[in-house]
Amino acid sequence: MSNETPIDILIVEDEPKLASVMADFLQAAGYTTRCVDDGREVANEVARRMPGLIVLDLMLPGRDGRDICRDLRTYSDVPIIMVTAQVEEVDRLIGLELGADDYICKPFSLLELVARAKAILRRSRFERFPESVPLQLDEERFVATFRGVEIELTPIEFRLLRTLAARPGRVFSRDVLMDRLYPDGRIVEDRTIDSHVKKIRRKFETVAPDDDVIQSVYGAGFRLAL
Repeated sequence: MSNETPIDILIVEDEPKLASVMADFLQAAGYTTRCVDDGREVANEVARRMPGLIVLDLMLPGRDGRDICRDLRTYSDVPIIMVTAQVEEVDRLIGLELGADDYICKPFSLLELVARAKAILRRSRFERFPESVPLQLDEERFVATFRGVEIELTPIEFRLLRTLAARPGRVFSRDVLMDRLYPDGRIVEDRTIDSHVKKIRRKFETVAPDDDVIQSVYGAGFRLAL
């Protein structure tokens, strides 16, 4: 996998044997792994070091995987593969609507897990930030670095910018952005997104006053223009 630092994968699974073999297969593919067997430990483990991918079991002691996924999506876009023994379509849809990137049902092939992890990481980690984009995001500190200058953001501003930066040039509607920022379905004002965008623009203007970093597309939404 070249000389780059291996991507760290957090495995959240309460079946020790399954967690162990998942770790073995992922390590054999060139990743580093950490294992957590209690849902209550996930937040602290993520805060200690943000992983590159989370393999998250749905049924866990302490906290349910759905709740963990919902909370993670309030402050991070870390890719999530949800693992479950529940195969009903409604369960798969609920997991994806909460922000999971993929869904795999037990029993599953470990080679398939590795293949899905590679595909998600290739799409979400490597393709989101082409070298031509002069923007780096630090998820642990909620800091954006633009043209070498750090810009401090609030968690909600960081999440909004992170969503736009996931696909530079793509137009995100207000409804889509609202779902990404407030996955718990809370009721907020229609122009909340506009207010957050305005605040981010002001912060970027202090660094690059001539750059229109976030563009408004009339009747459609917003896009990152870099």
